[in-house]
Amino acid sequence: MASLTIRNIEDDVKSRLRIRAAEHGRSMEEEVRDILRRSVEGAPPQKDLGEAIHRRFAAIGGVDLELPEREPMREPPAFD
Repeated sequence: MASLTIRNIEDDVKSRLRIRAAEHGRSMEEEVRDILRRSVEGAPPQKDLGEAIHRRFAAIGGVDLELPEREPMREPPAFD
């Protein structure tokens, strides 16, 4: 396993890390390992489907769709 040294961590960050580690019942070192592990191995963030579609078509100026006229709703079935 490799080692990593991180210098010049702000006192506030170190204090919050110490508290977080205590809340999880582990050392600060193990807490940092867990944070790093989760940040690089985690599933990719979920993307909003609508936003993804918008971005895809925004590059070509968007798309105008002709919407069909709405028809009145049909009568619901009778179960008598």
